[in-house]
Amino acid sequence: MKIAVVGTGYVGLVTGTCFAETGNHVTCVDIDESKVNKLQNGEVTIYEPGLEPLFERNIRQKRLDFTTSLEKGLEGAEIIFLALPTPPGEDGSADLQYVLKVAGDLGPLLKDYTVIVDKSTVPVGTAEKVTEEISRNAVADFDVVSNPEFLREGVAVEDFMKPDRVVVGTNSERARKLMKELYAPYVRQGNPVIFMDVRSAELTKYAANSFLATKITFMNEIANLCESLGADVDMVRKGIGTDDRIGRRFLFAGIGYGGSCFPKDVQALAKSSTEVNYDFKILNSVMEINADQKHKLIQPMTDYFGSLEGRTIAIWGLAFKPYTDDIREAPSLENIEVLLSKGAKVRVYDPEAMDNVKHVVGDNIYYGKDEYDAAMGADALMIITEWPVFRTPEFDLLEKKLKNKVIFDGRNLYDLSHMKELGFTYYSIGRKRIN
Repeated sequence: MKIAVVGTGYVGLVTGTCFAETGNHVTCVDIDESKVNKLQNGEVTIYEPGLEPLFERNIRQKRLDFTTSLEKGLEGAEIIFLALPTPPGEDGSADLQYVLKVAGDLGPLLKDYTVIVDKSTVPVGTAEKVTEEISRNAVADFDVVSNPEFLREGVAVEDFMKPDRVVVGTNSERARKLMKELYAPYVRQGNPVIFMDVRSAELTKYAANSFLATKITFMNEIANLCESLGADVDMVRKGIGTDDRIGRRFLFAGIGYGGSCFPKDVQALAKSSTEVNYDFKILNSVMEINADQKHKLIQPMTDYFGSLEGRTIAIWGLAFKPYTDDIREAPSLENIEVLLSKGAKVRVYDPEAMDNVKHVVGDNIYYGKDEYDAAMGADALMIITEWPVFRTPEFDLLEKKLKNKVIFDGRNLYDLSHMKELGFTYYSIGRKRIN
C-alpha cells in the first residue's frame, strides 16, 4: 500500500518505519525542516532500540521517505495516519489544535477515497471533529478511523511488529477492509485485530493507560503502608502477582510513574469525565498520590542529614524509564529541582537522557562521564531509573567514590541482605531500612 504518516515524533517515526518494513511505501510528513533534513540523510531523530536498522534498510530500499510538503506526502496515499502531538492543556484536556489544523488542510488534497487514521491519543469524539474539519472542503470520499497506538518506549519496534492486539474503530466496511489488509502481516500468530465503534476505540487507549497507572499507584500505596506496618512490598508483590487475575506486571513499587503517556492520559480522561459531569474519583486520587510519590525519598534524605544545604547528591537515572531518552514528566526532574531548592549540589548520570536534561536544567548540575564519575565526592547516591547498568555495580568502587556509604533507592534494585553485608545505609521503597 501507499501510506502517508503526518508527524515524525516518537509514534509517527516508529509507525512509518514499521509499515515500510512489511513492503508498504511510506511517506512521512513534518513541518520541521531541520528534522526532515536529518531523516532524509538517514539520521534517526529519536532513541529507540531496534529502530535504526529498520529505518536504514527501508530508506536504502526506497520504501521510506520524508517531506515537509503535505501535498507531496499525500500523493497516491490510500491511508493517512495522523501521528500528531496532543499535549495537555492548562486544564488537563488534550490539545487538539495540531490534529484539527492538519485535518482542515486535508480536504482539498484528497483525490480519491482515503482512510484517515487518528493514531494520536485523542479524547472521545475527536474522529467526529476531524471528519467535520475535512468535510468543510473535501473533494473526495473518505472515512476517519481510530487506531490508537500501544507502543511502549524501549520496546516499541517489537510492540508494533508483534502486537498483543490491534484496535480499530470504524463503522465503515470499506475502511475496515483496508485496515484489516494493512495489519494482516503483523498478526499472523493469531493476535486479534479488534474492530469496534470509533468512540469505544478512542476510549480504549485512555482506559488502558489509566488502568496501568492505577495499578502502579496502588502498589506504591501498598509500599508506603508496608513501611508503617513492617512488611516487605517485594514479598507482597510476589504473593499477589502469582494470582493470574492480577498478573506480575506493573506491580513494582517506586517513586512514581512519568513519561509521555500515563500522566497525560490520566489527566485527559479525568478532564473528559468532568465534561460529562462524572466524578472519576479513582483517577483524581491516582494523580494526587503519584505527585507525592515522586518526592518519596526527599524526606528520609533530609531526616538522615538533618539538612540538605551544602550536601552533594549523586543521581543515577534521569529518563522516566530505561531504554529511552524521554524525560517528559520524569521523577528525576522534580527531584533535581527540590534538591537544588534545598541548597544541595547535584551530580547525575544516565546512559541516554543527559542531553535532554541539560536542555531543561542547564549547567546547574554536574553531568557525569559514567555512573562512578557522578558518584565522586557525593554525600549520598539516589537511584531514580532502573537501567540495567545500575543493577550490579562495583560496590567496592562505589564506596571509594562516595563520601558516605548511603543509598536512597527509588527502584528497589538491591537485595536487603546484600546491602547489609556490604555495610551500606540503604533506603528503598516499602522495605526495611538498612542502617
